[in-house]
Amino acid sequence: MYPSITPPRQVKIGDAAAFAGTTPRAIRHYHAIGLLPEPARGGDGRRRYGYDDMIRLLWIRKAAAVGISLDDMRAAFDEARDIEEILSRLEETLAARAAEIERQRAAVRHLQAVGNPLGLLSELVTDRLSHLPPGALRPSDLDALLVTERVFGPLGAAVQASVFIVLATHPELRAEDDRLDAAEAALDDGVDTHDPRVEELAVQRCAQQKALDRAIEAAGLDAAEEELFEIYDADLTGEEDTQMSAFKAITKMPYDFSPARMRCIELTAQLLADADTHSADQ
Repeated sequence: MYPSITPPRQVKIGDAAAFAGTTPRAIRHYHAIGLLPEPARGGDGRRRYGYDDMIRLLWIRKAAAVGISLDDMRAAFDEARDIEEILSRLEETLAARAAEIERQRAAVRHLQAVGNPLGLLSELVTDRLSHLPPGALRPSDLDALLVTERVFGPLGAAVQASVFIVLATHPELRAEDDRLDAAEAALDDGVDTHDPRVEELAVQRCAQQKALDRAIEAAGLDAAEEELFEIYDADLTGEEDTQMSAFKAITKMPYDFSPARMRCIELTAQLLADADTHSADQ
């Protein structure tokens, strides 16, 4: 003999939530947005859910499982909008989500192949640096590439990679770069902007940049940079939607350089610009 089972005519919100596979909080939200009509309340003041309420709740849960938004559900239930329009838009949303997931999977595979934080940068950058031996790049090099990619995009960072390739393969240039970095950092220790060291360092940094440019050219890296400009397509990187303008990025990137150090950077830029103008006139 099977036990006699008499289903209730109405249930409380906790039982309704348990049967539908949701939570009382979610059901209250459905009431608040008009997706599920408020049921009658019992003598104790609590909501009581009947058969029709439960059917509506089950349909809501089924629709949510395939990704239909609550707003679209309400429109569909009210027959205020063609269900085909809703499903068509949902299909577009799911396709975009699938493309994003595939982009993330490709990024993970790329990171696995590279095997270090460099793999988190764009493929355009890592391809440029792929021939360097492990450990050739310093953490500060990767930090600089990260900032450059944010400000100027993958192409800008790929071009900057030429500098780090030269520094990694020319110990004398790396040593001079380290010396200049230390001297420039010393400008932060209360040095006046008119101190002679500011201009001296600018001249030395300009000379160092020219030496780097010559090494880049001798290694044929400048030709590789020209190829990058010819073949680069931002759609291949997936970065263009997140990259802000260079001006906006620079105004939001914090720095702790002293006025003397900033003056040194400005003088260096001016010296390099003057040198380029002089070369173009010859």
